[in-house]
Amino acid sequence: LYVPVYNMHFVYRYKYEEGYFPKINSLRTTTWQITRTKVKREIEKIAENILQLYAERSVDSTEPMEVNTEIYREFSSRFPYRLTRDQAISITELEKDLNGERITDRLLCGDVGFGKTEVAMRGAMITVANGRQCAVLTPTTVLTFQHFRTFQERFSDVPVKIEMLSRFYSPSKQKKVLKELKEGKIDIVIGTHRLLSRDVEFKDLGFLVVDEEHRFGVIHKEKIKDVRKNVATLSMTATPIPRTLQMSLLGIRKVSFIKTPPGERKSTVTYILDYSDEIIKEAILSELSRDGQIYFVHNRISSLLNMKHKIESMIDNIKIGVAHGKMDEKELEKVMVGFVNRDYDLLISTTLIESGIDIPLVNTIIINRADTFGLAQLYQLRGRVGRWNREAKAYLFVPNLKNLTPEAYSRLSVIKRFDYLGSGYDVATEDLNIRGGGNILGFKQSGKLKGVGNDLYLDLLRKRIEELQSGVPAGSEDFEISSDIDAYIPEDYISDSHIRVGFYRRIS
Repeated sequence: LYVPVYNMHFVYRYKYEEGYFPKINSLRTTTWQITRTKVKREIEKIAENILQLYAERSVDSTEPMEVNTEIYREFSSRFPYRLTRDQAISITELEKDLNGERITDRLLCGDVGFGKTEVAMRGAMITVANGRQCAVLTPTTVLTFQHFRTFQERFSDVPVKIEMLSRFYSPSKQKKVLKELKEGKIDIVIGTHRLLSRDVEFKDLGFLVVDEEHRFGVIHKEKIKDVRKNVATLSMTATPIPRTLQMSLLGIRKVSFIKTPPGERKSTVTYILDYSDEIIKEAILSELSRDGQIYFVHNRISSLLNMKHKIESMIDNIKIGVAHGKMDEKELEKVMVGFVNRDYDLLISTTLIESGIDIPLVNTIIINRADTFGLAQLYQLRGRVGRWNREAKAYLFVPNLKNLTPEAYSRLSVIKRFDYLGSGYDVATEDLNIRGGGNILGFKQSGKLKGVGNDLYLDLLRKRIEELQSGVPAGSEDFEISSDIDAYIPEDYISDSHIRVGFYRRIS
């Protein structure tokens, strides 16, 4: 069916999830009408649920926190860097949230190393200044350890007690932390999902920070939901997962963005290549020649040591550390701390390094079998380098570029295209395009979504929410604007047909 350009807004791009293709219906049958009607019925329920959620949040009130305290002003003034514009805006938004009577639920999107942690630390300081406790939830032990060090350093000048709860601590030490948490002797606790265990009790939890929410499993997410019901929450992510992004696009969650990079940061040069020992050797030697360190990501524990021996045979006198999640905690901690202290030139590991490890001297990352990683994962891994004023390099190796699946090709081309600083949100939006949205609010509506695709589904949902809020049914007045001019976009102006069609849609 040919559609005139001025009716472009009736045409939606079909997206559901990677690798799924819809069943095509004939225009001569009523199948499509029936599908749409079923979807509208489903949307009716979901829109009501969403508004119910809104209503509950606006009814549940909390005691506002005092922001303008002396200790908080002093803490803020001791930030050793200049706040970027977006950081300053995000901090102001969080201060307003905590100072209000509504329960805070904010999502903070910002690239790796763009200063999300400082925003979280300001929130933590406000909470502690108001005599309440703060918990920071992280997906991995290594990240817990990293945050623990960062927080200790930043809070060193103020009388705040910070502790950690993770597998790095012995059972007796964990018991002591739990006792002090319950008694209110600990102001800020940083931990893995160990914090969600039944034996963890707070005296007065006022603020919860969830780092990289998408890394938690479904069971943990449900537990987080229970914890955050009456607690101010800040979720931080570099690449929001499609579902989180959708919730923010629908206005269910408040969102802050940090898109401005710190002054001295440079973007990372990204190469996507067929696997080659020669290029790997060259990349490692190039980084060593400028006295830097290297990450080598190889996501197969069984062959990590083989890879280590292979690199050792290629490069003389190279010191290599090995890290993966199945290692003994003490051993893992030793390797990680050793790498930070420059005992090793190269760290070969699984995706363990994906979140939060911040080592300015590491400015080359080599990722083997990059075709097997998700988009957010690749983006996070690449963000591990380039944390300093040196140009960083990311080498993504695949067995054969010509034999990639269309999805893997899409992911890798997105990573290559978005190699500028602050592109995390754009990567997430593309991820939404490639993968589709998953289910919103945990409702199992995937079957219905499958029928009409992501874009149309969201559009119908958004319109219905607006109708229920305003009480005015959405009108769909059809009108035409005709003119004598030849109004079209020349191919030599926008050559990509997808993008050209997108502009026609916006104009119409």
